[in-house]
Amino acid sequence: MRHARVTYEGAYHHIISRGLRGEPVLLSPELKNYFLKLLMEAKNKYRIKIFAYCLMENHYHLVLQNSSGRLGDFLRYLNGTFGKHYRYVEGGKGYVFQDRYKSTLIQDETYMIMVLTYVLLNPVRAGIVKNPYEYIWSSLSDYFSEKPSGLVHHEFVEGIIGGKDKLDALFMDWVSRDRSPDVRRTRFGEVVGDTGFVGEIERRFNRIKSTGENLRRRKKDCPFVESSEVIRGFEKEFGVKVEKIDTSKRNGKRLRGELLVRLRDEAGLKYSDIIRIPIFKNLRYSSLGKIYKRAKERIKKGKESGDKNVKKSTSVPRKEGIWI
Repeated sequence: MRHARVTYEGAYHHIISRGLRGEPVLLSPELKNYFLKLLMEAKNKYRIKIFAYCLMENHYHLVLQNSSGRLGDFLRYLNGTFGKHYRYVEGGKGYVFQDRYKSTLIQDETYMIMVLTYVLLNPVRAGIVKNPYEYIWSSLSDYFSEKPSGLVHHEFVEGIIGGKDKLDALFMDWVSRDRSPDVRRTRFGEVVGDTGFVGEIERRFNRIKSTGENLRRRKKDCPFVESSEVIRGFEKEFGVKVEKIDTSKRNGKRLRGELLVRLRDEAGLKYSDIIRIPIFKNLRYSSLGKIYKRAKERIKKGKESGDKNVKKSTSVPRKEGIWI
């Protein structure tokens, strides 16, 4: 049974596409080089951000962002154009890749680190190399490099990981414990994220199914509100201007955490956007995920216990929308 694919503009995905019947369609260096050239062309044509890739003989992995909302067009062009070239070079007829690529939705940058590590270690798990840096058909050489290829958004990956030593530590940890991302299987596909994120998608998926609404909606229909609205609602509720919050004090840190949760949950901002806001600029990028989780837990406990010192995060009305 096929699941409806869930995506939306700005969504993070782990994509796997396999050769038809598991056949090796990326066997030669020439075919792999052609695929990478085509990947560069496709990502520019459809404005899709590529964060990582790994080419194996009978399948490929991509970690990307549906930054233009045209993920389907991007993959049809990539697989279709490569398929034509493959048939021209190798002969034969029919499709080259399986018609149903695998798409796993990734919640945010914190969970993306897990997926990136998993993808880049694919050649090690397959027994092709013992050291992931020895495998030349992945994007690993683009990170923390003096001469990146320009194919992947290496700055973004470097920002969420924090340094080459931390990347190496991730590799060592995952190899030693044979780890893989905690994938949640749902009626609408696979998700790497927490239960709250899965629940949010499921509610919107159910609304789509029950109302029969059009699945293809533009960015203005996104179920988030503008960050400026979120900030205005926050300032009105707490009676304080964001720029006046003293984050050197405990209450100021609590307010900053509350605002972080609202910007994530109500405005849909990613950590890479939030870190540019003045109140968060003195924080390390890598710390935002931990601060968010702690603040989220504090808000939840406050609601459950009726703690009036923790405000409910409902001051800004949400717009309804569709996730396709």
